Amino acid sequence: MTHSIGFIGLGNMGGPMAANLVKAGHRVIGYDLSAEARDLAAAQGVMIAVSAAEAVGEADVVLTMLPTGRHVLDSYGELTEAASGALFIDCSTIAVGDARVAADLARTAGHRAVDAPVSGGVPGAEAASLTFMVGAEDVDFAEAEPLLAAMGRRVVHCGPSGAGQAAKICNNMILGVSMIAVSEAFVLGESLGLSHQALFEVASTASGQCWALTSNCPVPGPVPGSPANRDYAGGFAAALMAKDLGLAAAAAAACDVPAELGGRASEVYAAFAEGAGAGLDFSAIITTLRKDTA
Repeated sequence: MTHSIGFIGLGNMGGPMAANLVKAGHRVIGYDLSAEARDLAAAQGVMIAVSAAEAVGEADVVLTMLPTGRHVLDSYGELTEAASGALFIDCSTIAVGDARVAADLARTAGHRAVDAPVSGGVPGAEAASLTFMVGAEDVDFAEAEPLLAAMGRRVVHCGPSGAGQAAKICNNMILGVSMIAVSEAFVLGESLGLSHQALFEVASTASGQCWALTSNCPVPGPVPGSPANRDYAGGFAAALMAKDLGLAAAAAAACDVPAELGGRASEVYAAFAEGAGAGLDFSAIITTLRKDTA
């Protein structure tokens, strides 16, 4: 079944995702505040609207990929022009509470709502290999799943509204903490005269194995495709990791969960993102750890 999709947010993630929906045969009308983002999406077959309201005017599916919860809530307040009963899918990473408020806004306007944040970064968006963590009612998940599958490799129904966001921030808390641990281990290894390759060959096949090591290794060499080989350009920006860890820390505080390592990781990445690390891949945190031990 093909859909008419209004896609709001055509940035580094949204642009490739919209393009993959076009490749899957859907009619995609997009909008973004950035002229460059609009042009790039148009080159991939996305029809461009002059406003968000125009993009969703004839849509039976409205998909958003925006920076913050405030952007999502503001956009939902403006997107009521979509056809009655439209399926709203938000792929942004936002607070669980904001996701539930957004779902309520959509339902009050006569629509249906799904929160479906992603994991996989820009490479995953481009390769249609993202993982989607979905919060939705069963019937809405069933309709959203084929659309999400056109943009990703794995689609997991985590529960009702907000559950997708809950899974995302828990996952990224694990990722942030593990990247710091992997980076600390390499810095310690350097101090002890251990080569990067030797440590990688041991840890990648032993109990220290994890995604932060084997797929996004923070030192150049062992994993040729990791951002460390490109001076930490591309990948998952440290500023986004700081944002996600902040959401996790806030949720932990609200639920009275200690999460001591998650909280400390949030502080470390927040400080890093405020400086030169903002635009670098989050594995560049190792550069700060080296300075701290110098």
